[in-house]
Amino acid sequence: MTVTELVSYDEALASYDPVMGLEVHVELGTRTKMFCGCSTALGADANSQVCPTCLGLPGALPVVNKSGVESAIRIGLALHCEIAEWCRFARKNYFYPDMPKNFQTSQYDEPIAFDGYLDVQLEDGEVFRVEIERAHMEEDTGKSTHVGGATGRIHGASHSLLDYNRAGIPLIEIVTKPIVGAGERAPEVAKAYVAELRELIKALGVSEARMEMGQMRCDVNLSLRPKGREAFGTRSETKNVNSLRSVERAARFEIQRHAAVLSSGGSIVQETRHFHEEDGSTTSGRVKEEAEDYRYFPEPDLVPVAPSREWVEELRGTLPELPRVRRNRLREEWGITEHEMQSVLNAGAVDLIVATVDAGAPADQARKWWMGELARRANEDGVELPALSITPEQVARVCALVAEGSLNDKLARQTIEGVLAGEGTPDEVVDKRGLKVVSDEGALGTAVDEAIAGNPDVAEKIRGGKVAAAGALVGAVMKATRGQADAARVKEMIMEKLGVEG
Repeated sequence: MTVTELVSYDEALASYDPVMGLEVHVELGTRTKMFCGCSTALGADANSQVCPTCLGLPGALPVVNKSGVESAIRIGLALHCEIAEWCRFARKNYFYPDMPKNFQTSQYDEPIAFDGYLDVQLEDGEVFRVEIERAHMEEDTGKSTHVGGATGRIHGASHSLLDYNRAGIPLIEIVTKPIVGAGERAPEVAKAYVAELRELIKALGVSEARMEMGQMRCDVNLSLRPKGREAFGTRSETKNVNSLRSVERAARFEIQRHAAVLSSGGSIVQETRHFHEEDGSTTSGRVKEEAEDYRYFPEPDLVPVAPSREWVEELRGTLPELPRVRRNRLREEWGITEHEMQSVLNAGAVDLIVATVDAGAPADQARKWWMGELARRANEDGVELPALSITPEQVARVCALVAEGSLNDKLARQTIEGVLAGEGTPDEVVDKRGLKVVSDEGALGTAVDEAIAGNPDVAEKIRGGKVAAAGALVGAVMKATRGQADAARVKEMIMEKLGVEG
């Protein structure tokens, strides 16, 4: 089915209720793999970070990574989950070329964390609770590169290359319970949930959760049921969606596609699907297996995991302030609205503003520069705010120079421009470009006298009571000083020289 055959979104929601399930895989930031001592560092040559264990060679035995278990417990606690007193690994059997053992070591009916929830805030401030079914430990597969085709997929490729460096990387899979009741906001809920989960994972410090690098990816399960019916419909699973926007688009597209199929009398096939960034569509992958098709059985080479309650409570004590709680606290401290805080969050500026305030800047000034001039520059350059070549400490220094009167806003923008261009620190840019505000009263007085002499008609209007006309003289002085005068002081001097009260 092509995009043009979809029913409208409103038409789909008029007849059907969407039911979602989201499965998020998070690559943990451990130094070594889940069941062996191979490095997890990025950028190594293909197949250079492998050993008999992660290659599945005969006789090689796995050992559980304690840091991986610790990260799993902390994630479970942050998601308000129960932590199992006893759990074990299982073998999930299926063949795929980038899985060298021909089975994945995972957890099946005995996950380490279960029955939790995550509250997410939508753009209008509404809070929606997403219930968590489970969070379990497993290992990642290797990477296949399909060569010779037009799409980069296996269909049409002449051959494939396999890199097993990633095979065995620790993963946590977080699975929601069926998400019902979101209605037309289901795609928005999906996006908000993954965004909140990403912030939580980053706050815990267990992963950088960079979706564009595959460190966090989402499978979007979706089905529709006719209005008023309790039974769920047949689901599809859109695999490995790797951006927040794409999660929302994938859910929206599948709602429209399912509705079109069902409304025409067709049946939904339970299958995996591929998401296409270029147009937001999905296409069929493979018929989806049921759990029994994987022939799960307990992993005989690994002992069960039985975290003591003392250890669990010790880890609970290491949890940071949860992102939503932190945002609400910061919003109150900064004195901004929910909408303004959402804009800061959408821009990825929360941590940058916090760091700038920690470096000494007032919160309103820190937010002004990150959400104004710097956001504009990031947009022009097509990069995220954190990618700009300026630090929170440097922004705080610009704020300090403005506060002490060495810079005005115009000169501050030029200073930031110089820092971004690699010309040095704010102070070095100010010195090199000669950007300091002209504070010499004699020099300012001369510039004011020249402005008055050059605009006698304006001076007469001011003397006659039209104080607003002073703006023209202020502008003339600012032009003469290349914007390096203090506009407020210039206006005061104009009024003094013309004998008019400001």
